[in-house]
Amino acid sequence: MSFTEKEIERLNSELKAKTPLEIAQWAISNAQKPVVTTNFRPYEAAILNVCVHAKKEIPVIWCDSGYNTPNTYKHAEEVIQKLGLNIKLYVPRQTSAHRDAVMGIPDIEDPKHKVFTEQVKLEPFKRAMSDFTPDVWFTNLRKGQTALRDSLDILSMGKDGVLKVSPFYYYSDAELDVYLEENMLPNEFKYFDPTKVLENRECGLHTN
Repeated sequence: MSFTEKEIERLNSELKAKTPLEIAQWAISNAQKPVVTTNFRPYEAAILNVCVHAKKEIPVIWCDSGYNTPNTYKHAEEVIQKLGLNIKLYVPRQTSAHRDAVMGIPDIEDPKHKVFTEQVKLEPFKRAMSDFTPDVWFTNLRKGQTALRDSLDILSMGKDGVLKVSPFYYYSDAELDVYLEENMLPNEFKYFDPTKVLENRECGLHTN
């Protein structure tokens, strides 16, 4: 699926008045190979819920770094069961125990942190996208998270030609709290991303 910048601008203006589910349904109706990615961080149940309501068997790509908290893994299992997710699990080619022994988790100022991020996040993600070759990618990006994300919108076209769809782009945490409560969905805040360290630091998946 390919749109011009003008078309994306027009569609974003139209979709801003739609609900997240309506946005997801619009994207699904125009997609041939949609996927949604998740890491089961806080508020991920929201995007997963609208995606499975728009397309029950949509592939849910979970790139598990191997460094999640026990709370996150328990939360993931709960959401998977509750929503009947079609999980496609991708993990790094090296175990976290092996990496801990030879590298550990480098500080963000350490040159090895780039290698670490490539190993635990970027490589599994690239492998997943290569396997599924989606034309539509659902993600839970939201305005206010990072400077890069502030420059995006509900729809954004990646350099790879994949249409990125963020149905909750304009939602605040408070609005997502209400959404989760209304839809009886769980949430979990004890989450750790070893590649970001700082909450407002971009993870690398959305820079292309």
